[in-house]
Amino acid sequence: MHNLIMKRLSFLIAAVLCLQLGFAGPVQSAAEGPVEVKELNFVFLHGAGGNSCTQQLLADTIVEQIPKYILVYEQSHPGIKVRVDTLNRCYPDDVGIDIWARNIVSSINKYLPGKGSVILIGHSMGGKSAIYAVARNVGNIAERVPLVVTIDSPIKSLDKYQVTGGGSFLNYCRARWLGSTRGVCSSVAYYDSSEEAMWVGHSKHWLAFVASENTPLSQQFDYGGVDPYPRDMDDGALPLSAQYSDGADVVYYGEHGHSDFGVSKGVGNFMAKQILQYIFGGSIECSVLAESGDFEHRAGGLLLGTDYWQDLVGDVLARNGTLWHWNQSYTKWQEWEDVVEYCPPTYEKYKRSRYEVSRVRSSALFTSIKELHWLEPDNPEDFRLYVRTETAPRNYLQVDWEIYRQDSLPAGTVRDHYEVEIVAGTPLTGIERVSWATDDPRDLGLRIQSRTERPFRWFEAGWRTYYKESRQRKVIDEIPALPATIPVS
Repeated sequence: MHNLIMKRLSFLIAAVLCLQLGFAGPVQSAAEGPVEVKELNFVFLHGAGGNSCTQQLLADTIVEQIPKYILVYEQSHPGIKVRVDTLNRCYPDDVGIDIWARNIVSSINKYLPGKGSVILIGHSMGGKSAIYAVARNVGNIAERVPLVVTIDSPIKSLDKYQVTGGGSFLNYCRARWLGSTRGVCSSVAYYDSSEEAMWVGHSKHWLAFVASENTPLSQQFDYGGVDPYPRDMDDGALPLSAQYSDGADVVYYGEHGHSDFGVSKGVGNFMAKQILQYIFGGSIECSVLAESGDFEHRAGGLLLGTDYWQDLVGDVLARNGTLWHWNQSYTKWQEWEDVVEYCPPTYEKYKRSRYEVSRVRSSALFTSIKELHWLEPDNPEDFRLYVRTETAPRNYLQVDWEIYRQDSLPAGTVRDHYEVEIVAGTPLTGIERVSWATDDPRDLGLRIQSRTERPFRWFEAGWRTYYKESRQRKVIDEIPALPATIPVS
């Protein structure tokens, strides 16, 4: 009996030990297979005149938000775990792009040696150097980088942009660094990264965050009361059009200064969400070119003064035509009333934009346009134009007319932002105000107010409008999963 009791007691103790061991750590069944790991190493790169503090808010926000993305991904991919690490260090900020890129790679090799994939997130010159490092495969870094994120980076060379005072960007930049010639100013002024960035965008992934003021002469980001680029919309340091090129998934994040993302929690949260959705799969709203055009103005007269203009651009010519009248009387003036119109297609509710009417091949003294207006002024869908004209005896009148309609985006699509810049001209000219023509988020029309000082001043300007396009990316699917080298819980 004693032996039987001892045997049963030994069996119970063994069973308890087995149960305890079973819950002491993760046990992987043969059905689950071996655990694999995907590593995401975020490397934050400051710009010229910056330091690691510039990127700290964004780095902290990504670390705070990423656990929920990892949880969802691991639940939908059994057997795969995601590990995250960050690197945010300072680099010499006055060196040329090649040295800057090599410093980045050297830092990665030292602090993240062989640790899987690297996500480069660079602000300003840090982003430009990241593009350079990957495109030129500095230190064989390209094979580890699936994604480069740039924030207000000088992708295009800045020597073609006019700075305040009419000097060169190189001199403007060197004044900032007290005459430094170590290379950063030359790299920003003359080195165009457009082709390298396009390669990164097509061979890897390139997410470009861009921002600027809302008008070339706006004082939003005139640090010290100086507008560095009076002919361009800029963020206080870089023109908007220089911050990206073909091949990028561009995200316009609003009217913000060059380094606002480093102090604004709202901007930091927005960028972190966009970056993590880009990596783990989700919709991001990208800016896509919708329309572009140009216009020009020349000062009139020889007297000193200022000429002002207001242009409406971005709409569509719907219909044009000519009115011609001949007064056969020898003694009496004669009037005519005409209604011209455009009949839009019935499948879309188009809204009118404006009209243009000009008197041509007619005497300026003995003919006139007496009255001109929409037939129904309060109905934006009525395209009928009322024209009342008059001529003296034995005179004729020719009037050319044009009716424009709004250039509306397709249903479900909304506009994003615009860019306006002076591309050629004399000093003492400027674009003072730009706004959307209407509150309709599908309307691409712009109202542009500009001026020139008389006499002999002139300018040519270009404009572009953009709409929002939802894009899906899932970079993590392109990151290889490696066998776990240490236990993963």
